[in-house]
This record gives sequence, C-alpha cells and structure tokens, in this order.
Amino acid sequence: MINVRVFRAPDDPEACMRFYTGHLKLLEIYFGIAQVTSGSADWMQHENTIVIIVEDETRTKTYGGARVQVADGKLPLPIETAIGKYDPRIYSYIKKGSAEICGMWNSKEVAGMGIGSQVLARVGVVLGAQLPIDTYHVLCAPITARVGKRVGFIIDESLGNNGTFFYPKDDFLATAMVITDPFSLPHADPKEKLLISDLRENPMQTKIEVGPKGSYDVNYSLKIPSPVHSTP
Repeated sequence: MINVRVFRAPDDPEACMRFYTGHLKLLEIYFGIAQVTSGSADWMQHENTIVIIVEDETRTKTYGGARVQVADGKLPLPIETAIGKYDPRIYSYIKKGSAEICGMWNSKEVAGMGIGSQVLARVGVVLGAQLPIDTYHVLCAPITARVGKRVGFIIDESLGNNGTFFYPKDDFLATAMVITDPFSLPHADPKEKLLISDLRENPMQTKIEVGPKGSYDVNYSLKIPSPVHSTP
C-alpha cells in the first residue's frame, strides 16, 4: 500500500525534511543540478505551501512528492525566482489568486509506476478546488510538459520564447505552463478529468492505480487542513 497525503508545510517538519532531502538527492545524482528554485528550503515554514507526499504505510519512507505554493506576498513562487531574470514580466503576472505546482519528484524505487507522471500531477490539480486560486502555474521539463497537458495545463506563450526558457542550465529546456480555470479544466484530457473529479469528490479513499509497470493500491488523504492561525 502506498499512502498519498497532503499537509501544510509547518504542520509536519519531519516529513518536510524527508521530502527536501529526497528531492535534493534526486536532482544532484540524476541531473547534476545542485540548486534549483524549487529545491530551496524556504517553503518549510510557509503555511500557504501545501505538501503532497508519497510514503509507505509507516510514514517513515518517502517515495516522492510535490508542492502547491499559493502566492501570498510572503514567499515568491519558485517560477518567479527561476525566470525573473529572463523575463521580468513574471513579477507582475503572479498575483493574488495564483499558485504553482512545483518540486515534483519520485524516487528510483517507484520509477515506472506512474507516481510522478500520473498520481502527483493529478493530485496537484485536484487540490486547486480547495484553494482560493484562479490561476495555476508550473515550470516543466520536456518530459513533464506532456504530463501537464494531460491534466489541463497549456503552454504560456506570453512568457519567454513562446513559453520556453533555458533553465536551470543552458542545456536544459523548461516550459512555462498555465491553467486559467482550475475548476472546470477545459483543456484536460477527458479521461483525466473524470479521475480528477473522483478525487475531488472523494478526497479520502483507497483505489487501485494502474501505471506502466502494473497496478498498485493507493490510500489517498487529500483534504487540506485549515491554517493553524486562521480565525473562525
């Protein structure tokens, strides 16, 4: 059984650290990248960062994850820091009501199961219905741009060179993508929309997922907790 749960970053420091070290290790070993904006640790104390974590049943082993960071004027979205020097328009573009899916990764142990290419991207879009947002951003590598399109993102041609940038290195191509209606998802694949709708309507459920290497059970816990400091 694989568990996929969500929490606000300050609520689980230990899980945040497992997420952070796993993501950093992956970037360094497989891509030779020591620093990317989504690899920063600033988000760990940010209550408007929602962490999606993929764990074993004991919640001690992390297989991957992603983050949804809501723009609130307190912590820049990773896409702002990443491409601001190439296209300063991003700073006025990101406003209240914007959020970004970032820091997506999965470990070698679950490679080929569809954790990164299916589950995490889908869950990130599922969470949009629980957040006060109207625009979703993501900065994708070429392989994940295909995943983004399936769950409803389109290339944001208003930025960079028709939406593309050389980031984080000169030989890495990144694509800025956007969802301007995170509720109705007009550009999502119809089959994917059904799966997203099911998880939105039933955020606490166990279901069988089918990936390239076969099927596996996933226990979903996708209800975002209220901020600790919120008032009734």
